[in-house]
Amino acid sequence: MTARIQLCGSFVVELRPGVTTTFPSRQTRVLFAYLVLSRPHPVTRDMLVDALWGDTSPTSAAAALSVLISKLRTTVGSDFIRGRTEVAIALPDDVQIDVETAFAALHTAESAVAMGDWQRAWFSALTAQFNARRTLLPEAELAWVDSWRRRLADVRVRALEAYASACLELGGPELPGAERASRELLEVAPLRETGHLMLMRSLAAAGNTAEALAVYERLRRHLRDELGVNPSRDLQDAYQALLS
Repeated sequence: MTARIQLCGSFVVELRPGVTTTFPSRQTRVLFAYLVLSRPHPVTRDMLVDALWGDTSPTSAAAALSVLISKLRTTVGSDFIRGRTEVAIALPDDVQIDVETAFAALHTAESAVAMGDWQRAWFSALTAQFNARRTLLPEAELAWVDSWRRRLADVRVRALEAYASACLELGGPELPGAERASRELLEVAPLRETGHLMLMRSLAAAGNTAEALAVYERLRRHLRDELGVNPSRDLQDAYQALLS
């Protein structure tokens, strides 16, 4: 069984076959996650103090960190946590980490879209979405966690674009998936014009031309009233094509 680490949504760590690791506290989970996302680079103790406490680090932060590292070694096993002055995590080569899976799947999906390999794009974009839509370390409110959350939010948006594109190209029973992905894309990125374009295309492909035209008109009015600009040329061209 491959080692598995899930940092988004429910926190799940399985470093040994069939064994789920139970962490003693939120801080040990945050420490473990920071080391995982920093790998393969070792991390200084000052960096760990900042990662754990930010601007609110206690006066005894160095001692508290030593206690946490000791607890983490006991929890996951000393063979996984290496170093004293600088600390690094050593994981199996085949470990599956949901954050890394999301980024890798997005890369595959976008490459497949560029090559017109729609079936591979469909599967990889779905994998990226599944991993990126859950909140990273929902129990932690720290600057570095927020930075990773923003990166994963971007993965989700781009994966939705790739998925909608693949569904449109595959057609048939995948067309409803294109519409769902487009609508979800507009929920998370309402001004992203790609989402409007995908929604127009998916509605038109399903025979809902009037609704597709209405999508464009709503966006046009919003851009005019809020930003004083017009939709992109691609959207204008799509609109004209629907009228003809």
